[in-house]
Amino acid sequence: MPTVFVISQDWSLRATVRAELLHAGVEALGMESPDDLAQALAQGRAPSLVVLDARGQGSALSAPLARAALSNLARRVPLVVVASRVEPAPVLEGVAALLYRPLRVGEIVACVQQLLKGQAA
Repeated sequence: MPTVFVISQDWSLRATVRAELLHAGVEALGMESPDDLAQALAQGRAPSLVVLDARGQGSALSAPLARAALSNLARRVPLVVVASRVEPAPVLEGVAALLYRPLRVGEIVACVQQLLKGQAA
């Protein structure tokens, strides 16, 4: 079963995306920051895909190590970034999909499912 890491400081977005993915038969773990991602990776948890809500992650994503770690991970698994049209999207290498607000949770889930389907093929 694929595992998706959902990273967002917005509790409601994180919980809703996670719930929708679980309902679709995809294991999903909610995380508040890229630091939580690093901790999960250090514990041996490996995602099939990462959804990163860039809103509110500005300082975390401006750190060169966090950016490098996410870019490195994006070379191995798809990275979906949810960004705002108002704030500039983070510059990360290897982003599989860039989704802009406003959007519905269903759009995020559909993108994740499409990317996971592409991995299985």
